[in-house]
Amino acid sequence: MTSTTLKLIALILMFLDHLGQFIPGTPLWLHWVGRISAPVFMFCMAWGFYYTRDRKKYLLRMYLFGLGMGLIGLISNNIVVDPYAMMSNNIFVTLLLVGVIVWLIEIRKTDKSRGNKYLALFAVYQILTTMLCILAGQVLPLTGMMSFVGAITGNLIFNEGSFIFVFLGLLVYFNRTDKKRLILAYGLFCLGFFALEWVVDPRPSALLYTNYQWMMIASLPLMLAYNGEKGQGLKYLFYVFYPLHIVVLFFIGNLFF
Repeated sequence: MTSTTLKLIALILMFLDHLGQFIPGTPLWLHWVGRISAPVFMFCMAWGFYYTRDRKKYLLRMYLFGLGMGLIGLISNNIVVDPYAMMSNNIFVTLLLVGVIVWLIEIRKTDKSRGNKYLALFAVYQILTTMLCILAGQVLPLTGMMSFVGAITGNLIFNEGSFIFVFLGLLVYFNRTDKKRLILAYGLFCLGFFALEWVVDPRPSALLYTNYQWMMIASLPLMLAYNGEKGQGLKYLFYVFYPLHIVVLFFIGNLFF
């Protein structure tokens, strides 16, 4: 499969997942298939970031869309009183952080001293911005304020999936070229998620109906099916479709159901 085909599959599965998130009464299986989406997008982003000719432009675009999505979420969550489901979706920030950390790690590979300096500054920056997000949530108690400040600052904690999904993105990036390593690394990550969810609630029913994030293991066959080709590209389809469908589903679910 080309990266375009993978993105389209992930796009459809993401839509089904968000349909289940925002529309009351939808079947649970929408969330099951939706677990496949984010890791596939991360896989496509990993290759896209590797091949891009201008990483600064790539990350700036991701930042601006993340900032816009954060603002949309903040406004929407405070327009609707007691929403059925909050708009907490902003994968742009998560992907941005994956790209930034990948770049810092690769700098360290070529210049250890400079790389260590940048990574240390990044760590300090993350501590300060985490404190800022918490403070903003207390001073300006708007629904979703901490996530919005997290989008402004590019914070590792206050983003969709938090640092766990950022780590997943790094894992995918650095193992994308070797299928055996990808199977092992991604498989162990999903197994760890399964074990964690089992510890939280060991009932088999909980692993199907409550704690089902482990089902993202189903993304692996799609990653392995990648043929190294870009395909048609459809560069801005995801950037436009992502915020548009979330806003539409959010207001349909909260105003008409």
